[in-house]
Amino acid sequence: MKYQIIRLVRNGLYKEALNLYSENLMASLLPNKFTFPPLFKACAKINSPIHGQVLHAHLIKTGFSHDIYAATALTDMYMKLEGFECALKVFSEMPDRNLASVNTIISGFGRNGHSKEALTVFKEMCFGLWRPNSLTIATVLPACKSPELGTQVHSLAIKLGVEMDVYVATSLLTMYSNFGEIVLAVNMFVKMTNRNVVSYNAFLSGLLQNGVPLTVLQVFKNMMESCQVGRPNCVTFISVVSACASLFYLQFGRQVHGVLIKFETQFDTMAGTALIDMYCKCRTWQWGYDVFKEMKGSRNLITWNSMIAGLMLNNQSEMAVALFEELEFEGMKRDSATWNSMIRGFSHLGKGLDAFKYFEKMQSAGAEPSLKCMTSLLPACSVLSALKPGKEIHGLAIRRGISNEEFMATALIDMYMNCGYSSCARKIFCQFESKPDDPAFWNAMISGYGRNGENESAFEIFDLMLEENVKPNSATFIAVLSSCSHTGQVERGLQVFRMMGKDCDLSPNLEHFGCIVDLLGRCGKLEEAKDLILELPNPPASILASLLGACRYHLNYELGEEMAMKLSEVEPENPAPFVILSNIYAALGRWGEVERTRRMIDDRGLRKFPGFSSISVT
Repeated sequence: MKYQIIRLVRNGLYKEALNLYSENLMASLLPNKFTFPPLFKACAKINSPIHGQVLHAHLIKTGFSHDIYAATALTDMYMKLEGFECALKVFSEMPDRNLASVNTIISGFGRNGHSKEALTVFKEMCFGLWRPNSLTIATVLPACKSPELGTQVHSLAIKLGVEMDVYVATSLLTMYSNFGEIVLAVNMFVKMTNRNVVSYNAFLSGLLQNGVPLTVLQVFKNMMESCQVGRPNCVTFISVVSACASLFYLQFGRQVHGVLIKFETQFDTMAGTALIDMYCKCRTWQWGYDVFKEMKGSRNLITWNSMIAGLMLNNQSEMAVALFEELEFEGMKRDSATWNSMIRGFSHLGKGLDAFKYFEKMQSAGAEPSLKCMTSLLPACSVLSALKPGKEIHGLAIRRGISNEEFMATALIDMYMNCGYSSCARKIFCQFESKPDDPAFWNAMISGYGRNGENESAFEIFDLMLEENVKPNSATFIAVLSSCSHTGQVERGLQVFRMMGKDCDLSPNLEHFGCIVDLLGRCGKLEEAKDLILELPNPPASILASLLGACRYHLNYELGEEMAMKLSEVEPENPAPFVILSNIYAALGRWGEVERTRRMIDDRGLRKFPGFSSISVT
């Protein structure tokens, strides 16, 4: 009986092993002490506390409860089934303990969130009878809650000579990745001489977690070329497909999809969900939908949520609504992520009324709106200039105790600024005695003041940001330079522009150059603006149009003609440059040039679109 049960458990036939044990009992075939450890493992694998408790009773009745191997397996089972107190009781009643039983209790403490206790047992072990082995080190590393503790355990691993054990090395690179010490994780991976699929998966996951998806693809290529590693599994493909999604690498993603089909006869649910997400983010939702249909029978709620969110991302709101309604027919209950996919999707598509409609449906269904859900609605309030719903969401956030969450506060500031209520935004800003160091929080204030024409207040917040040692980002400088442009503060604008590279190590992009051109143009320094444009290899139409607009304001027809010609080369079908040039000539009374410019528009077959006005009735 013992060997049959062991064989079944080893092959993953856990229920069959338990059934065989029951049949043998009914046939009066008594178990021995070696029968129970694989059965306890089977109970943990199928997540069955009831079977485990029955087997525990049988263990006691047969007199094997004090056997060290059976008791260790029983402790491990209770730890995995979240029977924490039962596991401690079994461990405390063990008359003899060995290294395996101590490793089991350390692992159990860590798995159940008791990291401090895991480290305490580990320290007692180091000063006690047992010498830690590779399994001990691999087990205790997840319990380390700081890189300093992890480094100490790493040092011990080197001292014990187990650093290059594949399980220890994999745990070390996982630990360093979790703490954001990606360089140390890379060094650990490079030093590994005996890599397996698990170590590759840990490394790929760590790279993705730390924002280096391109390296994920390079490591995956090396893994595929290596003959010693073995075939990648679904965990591997999830990391690689997720990296393709973040990089929008559709072609590479398609190739990975092909390899996955070659290796796996049927999609793993999570791998299929990752493919759906990747295709939708790469704007090929039809392929994502094909994968979704292929997965019928193995789809879970995460799969449905990913497909709905992907359709919304690709402006397929009608199909998303149809799937949203269909979901319940599959016997699944919508969660907050499902509702948020709809609300956020409509909000991003500019369909604010639909976003609020689904928010009301969500509340009627008794679902609690999450932080993400409420922050998704606030941009819709901004677009609709709907102050009242925005205030209602603010009130809901206060009642839920999340109004002072940094993300929520930033969204509320942005909403109030867009609705023209800068004083309300300032109140939220001032609620924080210790201001967040995320530049997005400060940018919402600076850009908001700029949009509302309160440019001096924008400068005040920027100066305060520098005093608080918060590092500005690219968006900060765009907002400040825009305020400088609107107030005509040329010297201040140029000083801020220089600050980008000198103090903040940021390279100006085209938007920053556009702000400076606009600033110089507004102040009449047209030649300086022109010189700046000439430094750009391919100036975009927006920058050329900005200087052309300044030429119109200052009635500089010579530079205006030059900019109009350059702009017509970039946008040959746009009649606006010639219309503006014609207006410059008309303002100067150069009617012959006006006639010549009008003929030029006709000769090129350009058509000026008529203006129109619209009103909305609420």
